[in-house]
Amino acid sequence: MHNELTKKDIERMEEEIEYRKLVVRKEALEDVKSARAHGDLSENFEYHAAKKFKNQNESRIRYLEKMIKTAVIVSDESAEDEVGLDNTVEVYFEEDKTTEKYRLVTTVRGNSLEGLISTESPLGKALLGHKAGDRVYVEVNKDFGYYVVVRSIENTVDDGTDKLRSF
Repeated sequence: MHNELTKKDIERMEEEIEYRKLVVRKEALEDVKSARAHGDLSENFEYHAAKKFKNQNESRIRYLEKMIKTAVIVSDESAEDEVGLDNTVEVYFEEDKTTEKYRLVTTVRGNSLEGLISTESPLGKALLGHKAGDRVYVEVNKDFGYYVVVRSIENTVDDGTDKLRSF
């Protein structure tokens, strides 16, 4: 498992780990302790919910630590006139004659519902390195693909507001 992450991604992950260890872990332990005091644990919903939340927090910490440990650091820099990480790209879909805007991000930040597509997705892979005006073939699988045209490329300022995707 080698995910491509930028230095900013790793910084965000480290911040989340620290927050989860110092704040969330403490709250989760207090919730478990408080729920345990309510008596019979076999029928104590609050206790089971508190334990589940505590375990989910610990799992997320382990997941983030493993992601950092196995990450391949990639640069988020690209030429001014070509599609790269953290660029917002306006794409024209020839097949259905529509235009969409997407921001290319690393896998851990991808969220297509918010217009953030991973550079590992078929569209993200196809767009990387292309320039405005390029007609690009997006291969979904060996039997299917489609054409898009890169309409414009904007260098997006990463203000840190987009969140890491939780699994």
